[in-house]
Amino acid sequence: MENVKVTVIGGGAAGALCAVLLARSGIAVTLLEKNEKTGKKLFITGKGRCNLTADLPPREFLEGVVRGEKFLRSAVWTFTPEDTKKFFEDEGVALVTERGNRVFPASGKSSDVTRALDRALKESGVRVELCTEVKKAEKKGEKFLVTSSDGREFSSDILVVATGGKSYPSTGSTGDGYYLARSFGHSVVKPVPSLVQLLTHEDVSSLNGISLKNVTLSAEVKGGKTLSEFGELLFTKRGISGPVALTLSAHLNRVGGATLRLDLKPALTHEKLDARVLRDFAERKNADLKNVTRALLPERLNLYVLRRAGLSPEAKVNAVTREERERLVRTVKGLTFGFASVGPFEEAVVTSGGVELKELTPKCESRSVKGLYFAGEVIDCDAYTGGYNLQIAFSTAAACAADIAAKAQNAREG
Repeated sequence: MENVKVTVIGGGAAGALCAVLLARSGIAVTLLEKNEKTGKKLFITGKGRCNLTADLPPREFLEGVVRGEKFLRSAVWTFTPEDTKKFFEDEGVALVTERGNRVFPASGKSSDVTRALDRALKESGVRVELCTEVKKAEKKGEKFLVTSSDGREFSSDILVVATGGKSYPSTGSTGDGYYLARSFGHSVVKPVPSLVQLLTHEDVSSLNGISLKNVTLSAEVKGGKTLSEFGELLFTKRGISGPVALTLSAHLNRVGGATLRLDLKPALTHEKLDARVLRDFAERKNADLKNVTRALLPERLNLYVLRRAGLSPEAKVNAVTREERERLVRTVKGLTFGFASVGPFEEAVVTSGGVELKELTPKCESRSVKGLYFAGEVIDCDAYTGGYNLQIAFSTAAACAADIAAKAQNAREG
């Protein structure tokens, strides 16, 4: 391996960074990308602003990992969020850290990030082959042979698979890496959507577009476990989205059934909310119920809550019984929905599942196929929203690159 050659499949966050770091260590790298340009998914992350990382020390960062926390410790401590920031700042991308430790390009444009990676690929001498879809990959003797769909062949000593998962398939993330992993004898944990809306059994189409702040969404899973998130929520035509729902989806995407409970007034205890409602009722005894409760909730949500509580919006306040008032308060404090499923891969920010971690070293090399590495979303690691998943991509890519570079150096010296 004196003049080691590496083929990297996938030109997203993990593949591009891995290729750059390898090339800078003096290794000949060929990057294969099925799309007409690199970083296609990277371009749309963070609503087009590209939330690069979570600006946290490694120990705190790892608390945001849902699957693969132990596996990722070595990679994240080796290439930290601070290292990610330094890499892009050195490439001329000014960064800002916003609420929730989210790091973005100061310009607010993801194109700054993709351009920086493209420039780094070019300047470091990486051979980039665009519009190159991989049909198969195999190991023949000590060499890896990758064949593209148009019949071209690429031979190398090392192979890095960084093809992404299945989320946003329109960007090229169609699960190719899982097929390649299985072809080398690896197990793949079933991929499921994560960081995606929660679909409900109830019809919530009348609430579509309503955004709420400072609410608590809980999920009561079969078996008695309850998960809760406080923050912002958005109703959609088919369910519930927004930060609190996306976070819960990372835990509910492998659950068969659950009850969602929405506390619309978490700052008020049941007793204090009841006292407020009683006071409002006393002040406007002859008004329609909907006109009094409108002070509590947005108009469309107000009508929905009243109906879910079994109350007529047109009923006069002075006709509402104590039992009906109690039902109203209970509904505001615990509006329930049956959880049907998480949304589809087409809407998911990230994929949960992938190459089985037990079959990889902490440096992301296959334990069974020497010289085969996996980086980024293709492996069974995922985390919460807020830059965590991109950092996982960068850290695992850097882990691969460092391990490959060390082996190449040893081979030169040996």
